[in-house]
Amino acid sequence: MNESHPSELLIRQRLLALTRMLPSARNGDVNAIHQARVATRRVRAALPIVTRGSKGRKLTKVVSRLTRALGGVREHDVALLTLDELASDASVSREGIDLLRTILREERERLFADMALEIERVDLEKLQRKALAAAHHKVDAQGPALSDAKRLRAVIKRSIRRALALQAAIDNAGGIYLPDRLHQVRIAVKKLRYVLEVARDLSRSRASARIRTLKTVQDLLGHMHDLEMLIMRIRALQGSDRAPTLRVSAELDRLVRRLETECRQLHVRYMGFKKKLLELCDYVTSADDRPASAA
Repeated sequence: MNESHPSELLIRQRLLALTRMLPSARNGDVNAIHQARVATRRVRAALPIVTRGSKGRKLTKVVSRLTRALGGVREHDVALLTLDELASDASVSREGIDLLRTILREERERLFADMALEIERVDLEKLQRKALAAAHHKVDAQGPALSDAKRLRAVIKRSIRRALALQAAIDNAGGIYLPDRLHQVRIAVKKLRYVLEVARDLSRSRASARIRTLKTVQDLLGHMHDLEMLIMRIRALQGSDRAPTLRVSAELDRLVRRLETECRQLHVRYMGFKKKLLELCDYVTSADDRPASAA
């Protein structure tokens, strides 16, 4: 098969990115853990396009376990980085920050051990061999393999479903700051972004403006979610057997109010993207009415 075959490149490039990041992630590199997590999401978005049936589901399950293992450590890394930034502010309780940092580091150590075991468990060479075989084979036990043209049509259909899901999530979130509903918008944005990347690569398009918009909103809502998770951790600490003194708890209350204010400011920024997101969804859902291309 020609090395430039879109289906082969689609999976090969994504698995290569994951393979490059995992050794450093296994060694605890914070950025590598983040990049490896993103790489697993890109692989998961591509696998259903190049694989079929139970074999494809098994491969996706393997990568999903890796995503979850990396995700737990990454979320703690983000929380610790946020605490480091807050610690430089003289108005923030240093005692409360130090206690939170200690707890987060203890949790991260446990999660990191689980992540390392999951990384060691994954046979990336086997995963790549099976995924590339699915992209190569004309026929398999599930029947004739899809051509790249049919695969592109399939991913466009998937992107339409994801765009409709994003529209519904945006409508459900409304215009009020509701963290749980905004989290669903974030998930829908993320899923649409990664499937549009697959469509772009299969079609060999260079169009990326809409993908960049989705990434911007994903990052914005992701930061909001990270702050919300930190607020929940503070509240959990205040009600735990490791609760700080009343004085420190009162200082943590002020920190919570500060974080909540920042979340609401991020929500205002999200609202500025709302119209653009809905227009983007309209564009994607009209894909059947124009030649196949990425957003």
